[in-house]
Amino acid sequence: MKININLKPGTSKNVQTGNWRILTYPEVDHEKCIGCAMCERVCPEGIFFPTGEKNRAGKIVYEKDLDYCKGCGLCAEICPVKAIIMAEEEK
Repeated sequence: MKININLKPGTSKNVQTGNWRILTYPEVDHEKCIGCAMCERVCPEGIFFPTGEKNRAGKIVYEKDLDYCKGCGLCAEICPVKAIIMAEEEK
């Protein structure tokens, strides 16, 4: 039996998270952000995007789209300056 598993990043653009995200979500500290785009590269759902705005250090900052976030925390783990923390979601 063959099982088809979709491993392409951003595939949840077709399926919003709704109310079943793990009980955490990423919070971005824009002043710490160095614009490295690691969060965008590592996110399995492709929820991070550059805002086009710059912080005080002149770095383009990234924001997230929580409609598709699963709360996995990979973005917080990969961030080299710890500009992303996983906050607890109140349900």
